[in-house]
Amino acid sequence: MQNAIELTRRQVLGLAAGAVATGAVGRVVKADTVRPTIVELFTSQGCSSCPPADAYMAEVRAMKDVVALTYNVDYWDYRGWRDTLASPENSKRQYKYAKARGDMDVYTPQMIIDGATHVVGSQKSAVVSAIKHSLANPPPMWVPVSILANDTEFQITVDQAPLDTPAPTASLWFVSVAPQVPVEIEKGENAGQHIIYLNVVRKLVPVGMWHGERTTLALPKDSVMTEDSTSCVALLQMKPLGRILGCAIWGRLNS
Repeated sequence: MQNAIELTRRQVLGLAAGAVATGAVGRVVKADTVRPTIVELFTSQGCSSCPPADAYMAEVRAMKDVVALTYNVDYWDYRGWRDTLASPENSKRQYKYAKARGDMDVYTPQMIIDGATHVVGSQKSAVVSAIKHSLANPPPMWVPVSILANDTEFQITVDQAPLDTPAPTASLWFVSVAPQVPVEIEKGENAGQHIIYLNVVRKLVPVGMWHGERTTLALPKDSVMTEDSTSCVALLQMKPLGRILGCAIWGRLNS
């Protein structure tokens, strides 16, 4: 897997200008104000407790108005099997969540709900309860985000903040996703298992900051997508890594 990249301010401005000049075309996805629940599973092929959570992701991603993402982490690789889907950036994201919460609670399988609460990913009742809690306790605002696409680039637009609500500082993340990846694990704690990972994060790209103004960015597909990623998600998230304020999807995540 390729490591996450961060575009410089000059690159982002240049890409945005190019989008205006050429006119990105495609269909807008998730551009309305419906707020989905974002469920992020942190898992590892080297963790014997993870397969039940990996399997449960089939149910989670089928839930109405849920965006489910799987992040394979690399910190269990020393146990005898190198996770074929893991990325240091995925591990860093999990640690940043723990630091932002202040509890430094990092484990697998861990599900983080809307960037705020965390539960053991294999405990179904706890996951459902956390999703219901998130729906009952929305973030300070929900900002419409959309993705347009043509053959060579994505154009992401984040709407302006509601006029009656102070805008927090937020980051815009681009997430490339492989909807399904089967893996035969040959060594380690899960040796001999065939596991199908769903909505696997293949690249995680911080593409810019949002300060409340309507913002449009253009991103070259060949820089933000991998060969096996056929879908993507844009996440608007409070800094430091906290509540998710907006989300857009391109492609299919539930099949």
